[in-house]
Amino acid sequence: MPPGFHLLIAAQFTSALADNGLLIVTIALLHERGMPMWWAPMLKFGFTLSYVLLAPFVGPLADAFRKARLMAWMNGVKVLGVLALLAGVHPVVAFAVVGFGAAAYAPAKYGLITEMVEPQRLVAANGWLEVSIVCAALFGTVLGGVLVSPGLLGSTLAVHWRERLDALALADAGALSLSLIALLLVYGVAAALNTGVRDSGARYPACSVNPLALAREFRCANRTLWSDREGGLSLAVTTLFWGLGATLQFAVLRWAAHALQLPLDRAAYLQAAVAVGVMIGATAAGRWVPLARAKSMLFAGVLLGLLLPVIASTTQLVVALPLLVLVGAVGGLLVVPLNALLQHRGFSRLSAGRSIAVQGFNENASVLAMLGIYAALIAQGVPIVALLTALGLVIAAAMAALMLRERCLMQRESAMPAR
Repeated sequence: MPPGFHLLIAAQFTSALADNGLLIVTIALLHERGMPMWWAPMLKFGFTLSYVLLAPFVGPLADAFRKARLMAWMNGVKVLGVLALLAGVHPVVAFAVVGFGAAAYAPAKYGLITEMVEPQRLVAANGWLEVSIVCAALFGTVLGGVLVSPGLLGSTLAVHWRERLDALALADAGALSLSLIALLLVYGVAAALNTGVRDSGARYPACSVNPLALAREFRCANRTLWSDREGGLSLAVTTLFWGLGATLQFAVLRWAAHALQLPLDRAAYLQAAVAVGVMIGATAAGRWVPLARAKSMLFAGVLLGLLLPVIASTTQLVVALPLLVLVGAVGGLLVVPLNALLQHRGFSRLSAGRSIAVQGFNENASVLAMLGIYAALIAQGVPIVALLTALGLVIAAAMAALMLRERCLMQRESAMPAR
């Protein structure tokens, strides 16, 4: 890998570590304030909304500045969101501020990798990136579980700091104030690492700053990527995958409480089982699946969907853990090659920042839609087992349809006479 690549991965890992830990802490903050459970997926909804609303602007923004420097600035925006939680702002609003920083961080991160790494090594580079994301989810979930555990919150140190903060009127986050301060420090480390990442040297022509012009340009870029055969296919797969992943992040917590009778701090560790699996699958894909064979991994999407009804019917932890690891591994095998293919086609047809912004818009629109549906169904009292089963079958059917379409196109091309 090129010089500076592993420092970029370390910076990404640290920032994502704080993001995942913050989600668990903020869910605990909702519980502490006595808010209903359907507010939990709305945290992710507010976080993701910025990805969709700002998509026409964050791509040109990422292309206009040194991407590593922009990533450091966006960690500063995330710090503002944590400070808002400490000040007593509604958790969904404060988490949306963190999402604003993440929305501009993403095209800079992925775009910098596309600029630094040659096409034939993009799958391996994405393997590194996805492993870092999954490790951040794994350890961030564990960190969040530790930060909301009764043992830490009731410790002498935590009580002492809460008393000092209350006396100075510096925080209004109750028992979780010290947890939020710990996450502020993690974001600070991430920003410091970002400042050490070298510039790729890539430069792009200046573009209009008119919002309407940027929106029109983004609409054309979105159409361009969807109309590309390989780009459209990979974009459809990653859009479905990340919508599913965001929904499962909350569904697994609720399912663990219902089926396995686990409290939040222990249920959060089940997400770590999925993360371990994704890490295994991402590593395997990065090592053994070249870019030319990325589309051959579509079968993993069907298998991923079919595994969810099996997990939903499980009531024993000893059975659930290996199944969750398997789900993660299948997901890693699917998303890493298809994500690399999407980046390659996007970089070829557009620019690094703009292609990632288009990708982020579609994937996060899927996250919003699926989280909105999930929150509405939970609010209506739909059983979590039925919900997980239906979700898995829908995903399996959608992935099977994409496989069938790709096979028909290949057969049609092979039947055409050579010119």
